[in-house]
Formats: sequence, structure tokens, C-alpha cells
Amino acid sequence: MSSAFTLKDDRFEIDDDNDPYRFGWRFVERKLANGKKVIDQVPLTLADLLHPKVGDVLVENSAHERDRRYLQSVFEERLADDPSALSLSDCRIKWDIPRLKSHSPDISLIFGVRRRRRSWTTFYVARQGVRPKIIIEIVSPDSRVNDVEIKFRHYHEARVPYYVIVDRKTDEGPVEVFGYRYTPTRYVRMPRDERGRIRLPGLGLLLGVKEDRVVLYDAATDEEVGDYTAISRALATESAARAAAEEQLRITDAARQDAEAETAALRERVRELEERLRRRNGQDRAGP
Repeated sequence: MSSAFTLKDDRFEIDDDNDPYRFGWRFVERKLANGKKVIDQVPLTLADLLHPKVGDVLVENSAHERDRRYLQSVFEERLADDPSALSLSDCRIKWDIPRLKSHSPDISLIFGVRRRRRSWTTFYVARQGVRPKIIIEIVSPDSRVNDVEIKFRHYHEARVPYYVIVDRKTDEGPVEVFGYRYTPTRYVRMPRDERGRIRLPGLGLLLGVKEDRVVLYDAATDEEVGDYTAISRALATESAARAAAEEQLRITDAARQDAEAETAALRERVRELEERLRRRNGQDRAGP
């Protein structure tokens, strides 16, 4: 299937709804009749997004990526001192329920991990003996049904204690956050405070919305928790500026020392010349 093109304001625009690769793609090996092997680029479907495989390339819009990276950076920093806690982003979760296929949540917050690793491709619930405590999905409008309907049922079946949805119905539309708490029969909506924020259990954080973006607040101080990537960049810039200033001071101090040495040398030269002049004047007065 080829993408459809629309003429708009003298420009050709791609109709993404007809783009077979709008969700992403995977590379599949295929054997030809002559025995040779070729690699095909196969477009992903909504069902593939629901249960992605390792190696799948998923297309992500910029707003979705920005929110995911922000949340992940803050959660990683918040859990850094707990060796049994994990914040995983786009990591495959292999459930301990045979009939339930794997998912790859935007954010998985896991506590009580038996053995931490430096790199995770798949988190095996059965091996670790613990399941994600909180899963956060950031909705992409064209695949919204997966997050708000199908995964809603699947995560309840997987007995995930808390499921949080960052919902956007359209790419440019407003964002809302909804939280759900597990009960044996169904998920129950979590209360939001007067500012529409949800408390994230075990993290000391509130999740809300500000200026059409997700924002985390410290539950104790009510202060907004900034983008740690931006903070790190600012600290790096500040450190570089401080190092440059220190280097300039070092250069200035070295130049001052050089100037003082040169002045001392000139003074010594003047003293020597004055001494030679006095001796010569003394000789002239003595005469032949």
C-alpha cells in the first residue's frame, strides 16, 4: 500500500492514515525459491503495537517522546538510591500468565527486584518474583484504543496495582491524566486533587498537567520537579563556565607574576646601570 498525497496550499502533504509504516516496522527474513535469503521491511499493525517484539521500530511523535523522556529521567533519579527499584521505559514485560502476551509499556515502575542489571531488554515477572507496581502509558491518538481499552483489560488481568494513562485524543489536543487502582473485579478510578493531579504511590510524587505537558510535583514540597536532562545540561554549562573563569584567573595570575618578574629585572638592570655610572663618575673626578 502506498501513502496517499493531498494538495494543500500548493504543497503535497502525506495522508498519514494511509501510510502503512505510520506505526513502525520490523525486518523479517524470507527465503527465496533459489535458497537465498532476503530481508523484508514489514509495516506494524495496531496488534503489533500491543505486543511488540524485540527489534521492532516504533514510530513516536515528538510530544509522546518528550513526555516519556521527562517522566523516565525524573523516575530514574528518584529511585537511584533504591537498589531494588527500577524505572523502565519501552522495555518488554514478560508476564507470569501463560495466556497473556508480553507488553512494552511507556513507563514501568517496579519495586522489590531480586537482581538488578545494567541493561534490560525484557523483564521476566516469574524470574524476578515481582510485577510492575505502576504502569504509565502515554496515548498516541492513532493507536489510542490499545491504551484506553485493550491494555486496560490486559493490565488488570496481569494484576498491575496501578495503571496511569496520559491521554491525548488528538495530536494537538489537550492532555489529561487518569489513574486506576487494582481491585479483584475491576480497576477503580484514583482520586485527583483540586489541581487535577494524581498521587503516585511509593514515589512521593504527584502527576499533573501544566501548559499542555505532563509535570511531576514533589508531594512534600509541592514544587515542580524539573526536567533532569535540562538540569544536567545547565549544571554542565555552569561547570564549564566556572572552569573557564578559573582558567582565566590562572592565566591572569601567571601574567601578573610574569609582569612582576619583568619589573624586578628592569629594576635590577637600572640599579646595575646606576652603579656603573657612579663608578665611572668617580674615575672621571680622580683624573689621570
